[in-house]
Formats: sequence, C-alpha cells, structure tokens
Amino acid sequence: MPETMKKEWAASDASDPSLSTISLKVSDMTCASCVARVEKALKKVPGVALASVNLATEVATVQASADVTVDTLLQAIDRAGYRAQDITVRRKAAGSNSFAASLWPIVLAAALTLPLVLPMLAMVPYFPSVLNVGMPAPWLQWLLATPVQFGLGARFYRSGWKAVRNGAGNMDLLVVLGTSAAYGLSVYMLLRPNAGGMPHLYFEASSAVITLVMLGKWLETRAKRQTTDAIRALQALRPTTARVLRNGVETELPLDDVRVGDEVRVAAGERVPVDGVVLQGRSHVDESLLTGESLPLAKGVGDTLTGGAINGEGVLTMRTTAVGVETVLARIVRMVEAAQAGKAPVQRIVDQVSEVFVPVVLVLAVVTFFGWIAWGAEGAGWGGWELALINAVAVLVIACPCALGLATPTAIMVGTGVAARRGILIKDAQSLELAHGVTTVVFDKTGTLTEGRPTLVACVPATGHLRSEVLALAAAVQQGSSHPLARAVLQAAQAEKLDIALATEARALPGRGVQARVGPAILSVVSSAQLLELELGLKPELELKPGLALAEPGKLINPTVLDSPTSPTGLAELAGLADVAAQCEAAGQSVSWLVRSALPDAGPELLGMLAFGDKIKPTSEAAITSLRLLGIRSVLLSGDNWGSARAVAKQLGIEEVHAQVLPLEKAALITALRQSGACVAMVGDGINDAPALAAADVSIAMANGTDVAMAAAGITLMRGDPALVADALDVSRCTYAKIRQGLFWAFIYNLLGIPLAALGYLSPVLAGAAMAMSSVSVVSNALLLRRWRGRALNTVPLTALR
Repeated sequence: MPETMKKEWAASDASDPSLSTISLKVSDMTCASCVARVEKALKKVPGVALASVNLATEVATVQASADVTVDTLLQAIDRAGYRAQDITVRRKAAGSNSFAASLWPIVLAAALTLPLVLPMLAMVPYFPSVLNVGMPAPWLQWLLATPVQFGLGARFYRSGWKAVRNGAGNMDLLVVLGTSAAYGLSVYMLLRPNAGGMPHLYFEASSAVITLVMLGKWLETRAKRQTTDAIRALQALRPTTARVLRNGVETELPLDDVRVGDEVRVAAGERVPVDGVVLQGRSHVDESLLTGESLPLAKGVGDTLTGGAINGEGVLTMRTTAVGVETVLARIVRMVEAAQAGKAPVQRIVDQVSEVFVPVVLVLAVVTFFGWIAWGAEGAGWGGWELALINAVAVLVIACPCALGLATPTAIMVGTGVAARRGILIKDAQSLELAHGVTTVVFDKTGTLTEGRPTLVACVPATGHLRSEVLALAAAVQQGSSHPLARAVLQAAQAEKLDIALATEARALPGRGVQARVGPAILSVVSSAQLLELELGLKPELELKPGLALAEPGKLINPTVLDSPTSPTGLAELAGLADVAAQCEAAGQSVSWLVRSALPDAGPELLGMLAFGDKIKPTSEAAITSLRLLGIRSVLLSGDNWGSARAVAKQLGIEEVHAQVLPLEKAALITALRQSGACVAMVGDGINDAPALAAADVSIAMANGTDVAMAAAGITLMRGDPALVADALDVSRCTYAKIRQGLFWAFIYNLLGIPLAALGYLSPVLAGAAMAMSSVSVVSNALLLRRWRGRALNTVPLTALR
C-alpha cells in the first residue's frame, strides 16, 4: 500500500494538527467540584482549545496551540488553588515513598481522637466494658482536639481558602465549615460561665470528622492505585538494558542508547528490549502480556519481534526497527493511558451536577440551621441554637461530591486496564461506554473472519494468452502492494520461478484493486466482474467461446493444461471465464481479473482470471455464537464477490450479507444501519475499512491489519482474534454497569444522608464516617471489575501480571 495513501487516510481521522496535547499531573483535588474548577482555569488560558481533568488519575489533558507553554498552564492551575507538575517530570520522580509516608498523619490524628471517642462508644449497648471510660476533662479535650483541627487538618483550611478565593466551593470547604463550627461551639461552651457540671462539648465531633475524612482519602488513594495496575504492569515489561552488537563486539547498553538499525542479541529467557526483525536464530516467543495470546509463537529469520515479549529456548539476533516512544509497547501504554485519562459522555452530566453541588449544600445547611432555630424556640429549650448548629454541621459533613466524581473514572480505569490484559486496547473512554449498547456488529471478511493469508488456487488465461504470462504480469503489477491477495500472487509466481518485470507508477485502487505500468502498457488487477464491466466495459464471458460446463462445481482446472493458448483439452471444456469465476465463487473463493489498457490504438483487454482461497479463522464461528448469546446481530460486509461472501456467512451462521461493496458504500451501509435504530460496531482490518470504521458508533480494528484501520478505530484487538469482539463488548457492559452502580450509590448517599442529617438523625461523627466510606465503597465496587475473565477461549490469568 503506498505510504501517501496511508497518510491521507490517517489525516482524515486526526485531530487539528495545529494543536498540541499536554498532560499535567494535578495534586490537591478532592472532589468533582475541584475538577470543574481546574478545567475552567485551564480553558481561560488563551490558546487552549480543550481541557479535560480526570479525578481518578489526577491527570489534566490539554489541547492547545503551539504558543501555549507548560509553565503558563501550571500557573493557571496554581492560581486556581491547586498544584500541578509536568507528567514527564512526575514519571521520572516516581518511586518515592510518599504514599506510605502519608499514613503517619492519620495514625497521629487517630491517636489524639481516640480518647475523645471512646467514652461515646462506651455508651453503645453490648460494647466491651473495658471501653467504659469517662470523658476527659474539658481542657484536656481542647488540648487533644486543637492539633487535629489546626495542625493535621491544616490542608483542609488551605484548600478551602483557595476555593473561596476563587469564588467556588469544594469538599474541603464543607469539611472546614462543619468542623470549625463544631470546634468553635465547643470553645464557646468551654469558656462561657457555667452554673456547674460538665459543659456540653463537641470536640470529638470535629476531631473524628477530620480523622475519618483523612482516612477515607487515604483508603481511596490506595484503592485508586490498584486501578492503575495494568499500566504499571505494561511499563514493567520494558527492560532497562539491551545487548547491542557493534563492530562485532557485544556491549550492554542502556535502552535509551539503542538506535534504529542496531543489532541486538536476546538470550533465552530474556525479554525482548526493542521492536525488530530476526536476523539469526530460531525460538518461541511469549507475547501473552502484550496480545493476550496464551501460546508462545515460533520465530525465525525475517519474523518480527515486539519489545516486552519473553524469548523462549533459543538465542535470537535481531535488527532494531523501533525504539523509545515508537515501540509497540510504548504505543500500547499511551493508548491505555489516554483511555483512562479521558471522560465518558456520562461524566459530563456528573460534572454539571458537581458544579452546583457545593453551593446547594451550603444553602441546605443554612436552611437546616434556621429551621432548627425556629423549632428550638418553640420546644427545644436551651439547646435549640446548639442543636441547630450541630445538625447544620452534619449536613455540611455528609454532603460530599467525591463519590460522584470518582464513580465514572475509576470504573473506566479498571475496565480499560483489565481489557488491555486480554489483548483489547481501548483508545478512548467514549468507545468503552458506547460499546455497551451495541446491537449490531458488522464484520469485514478478509483478514477479519478469515485468516487473511489467501493462496492462489487458479490462474485462468483468456484466449490467446498463456497462464504463465498472466501470472507473471499479475505479479509485476502487485509486487509493491502489501495486500494479502498480492502476496499470494507473488508467492505463486516465485514458486514457479517466473520472470517478474519491473513495474512503475503503482497505485492502489481502494476497494477495486491495484494498477501499475509494465512496459508500455498500464495493467490493472480488478477485484470484481461488476467493476470490470462498469468501469472498463468488459464482459468476461465474451473472451472465450462457449463450451461445456465443469463436471464438478468448484473443482479447479489443472493449470498445466492452460499453458497453451490453443490447447483443445483445456479451452474446449470451459464455458467461459465467467462460468469458471462463478464456480470458484460458489466454492467460497475470491476472484480478480487482470486487464491491460493504454496501448496505442487499442482499448482495454482482458488477459485472465485469478482465484484465491482463504481459510476461515478457527475462532470465527465461536465469535458469532458469543455475540448471538449476548443478543447481538452479526452482519457480513465485504468488497469480495457474492459467492465467496455467502459461503463464509453460511458456514458461520451469519444471516445478513452485503458483498461487492466499495469503501464509501460500506460507510453508507453503516450509516443506514444506524439510522434504522441500531447501535453499530464495525470490525475491520484494511485501508478500505477505514471509512466504515469512522462511520460506526464503535469501531474495532484487528492489530494484524493496516495502521490506517487502527488509527480510525476506537478499539484494537491485539491478536486479531474475532472472539475478542464479544469480549470487548462484554467488558464494556460490565464497566458501564459499574458506572451506573457507582453513580447510584453516590446519589443515594447524598439523597438519604442529607435529609437524615438535616432532621437530626445523624451526628457529625456518623456523617463523617458515611461521607468517607461513600468514596471508598464506590472505588472498591469498581475494583471488582478486575475479576472479569472474558468470553474468549485463550485468555491470560490476572496472576500473570502480578
């Protein structure tokens, strides 16, 4: 396939080339309101076209013009009240023990809070009598609570102040207002003159809330780290050094020093350090962690090696073809990271809710306070205003948008991660979310449901031409093409040791075939008789005089009898090229035609017919069956002839077939299916599938296909197994179910908790515990996705990456 055509197709699917993408690591975000504020701050920077912040990964992805610098974006985030860092710098600094070190403030806060809380627990029936201790003296309660409130809780004050300074609100502001109110009320009660007895203090409420929120955030962070296991496992596949052969001397070099074209030696049991091609040796290579293929693959001279794979029993010498960010492993990591950092469509609704959530909660807290004041004036006696303040504090504490902000991104992170371990790479969060609603899957035939390694099973010349001449000319035309049919023709010509002429001006005809100049004439290999007649005005049946039909439908003619243009034993038995083509198509074979044109004073001339056979992939039938069990309809959409397409569809149990379809017609059919109400997924592997992939709701490409198809697709199947299509849709369904469950519980916590707190049924301590556990439970529920195993027969166990 010409590189210019690949670039044209790739450019059609690319984003604005004038924009660059910058990724930043943002710290100090606590809830979805923080996300909205950071996004607003970034979008206000001149030159920024798009800004998206993911709470779970704490990554901000910015698309901006070239004149926007990282420092400008960092300053905007800092002014919004948050800290940020270039993500590349952050990666280099990875490996610190900050996560473990963050536990000590929680332990200290718990130690100071425990003496305040134990007397309360002792009042609960059936608690051990050892907890039956008295409340510390008032001054001691103040002494224990003050370091928790203003020392260990200082981060809440800093974050809350920055939010107020920017005219917004966040979870920390709610915590600060609630705990400060409880602490201030307690200090007031401690200092005011008492008629005698112990004053009613609420130091335990303020300290316990801060401790519980800190613990909840720590548990949430710990759980979120598990959602990125897939990324860390993929990154761990990359060795740090490679043994490079230069001037005949083997030297162990850091991977950054390896260059394209270097010869690298890989010993038995070692990981392949870079992408390359085998120069010497034979071995079996385990690529399961990259592709999900459980069986090691045989590798020999000329075969490709992928960095991160494990070499088996032999020693291999390879020539490097890609290093650094250009390797397959690096691209996989980038694709998974991009999917995890992106936002699903449902998250936009959550963001809109979160934007007004904190102001609404503040209003509810004020209403609660004055409502209890009014009620207290009638019957609550001395405690009316105190009780009103405590209930308002409980409303502030329990209302937390953390769970809302985490429900979607954590589920997407786990879903994309577990899919990557199975060889399913999901490019963006939108594809993952939309795939759950797919009702129709449209399959390309060649290379998708079939193996894509066809062989030439017949070459029939037209009258006046030799078979060897037709085969040699067809090979000359296709020698520059990477299409599977072109490779089959070249292999057949080389096997017969034919002289292949040099072709020039070669170009692909998407959905039609290939064309090149051989000598003075332009030759074309056209993919169907319909195109032959429509575009060139040729009818195959006119090229040979009528004769007898073949004795057995589908049985191929011995090519040796066709090497003479006047062989009566060969030509007299033919009913014409059209009849031969029809019988080949009925047998499930693909047919192409060789045409010569642009000769002086001559019109187009049909030289002969080529027939190709391709085996159906062993897992194709299981793939269609799995989709049927999921309630999904399968459709076959092929540019090949009707006979071949129907034969494959019949064997696989596909009822709806569309054949002899051009690339743009494929896209039109996909659009028609969508307009009929179906949610359509398109599965393909070739350049001619790119328009259809772009037109579908969900696009799925085979990794063994062209780069153009993978560029146009939202999901890539790394081992080219059609059974993974059902897996991709199934993991989407499971992920979307977790998103719905997370959002349900996040809303339930607030819908039930806020009224209960406002009515006085929840103390601030219980409200703080419920608020902290809401985020932890949502993230933990998303982590259950890690148990997903998929429907394909050969999958990699989760333990393989641990």
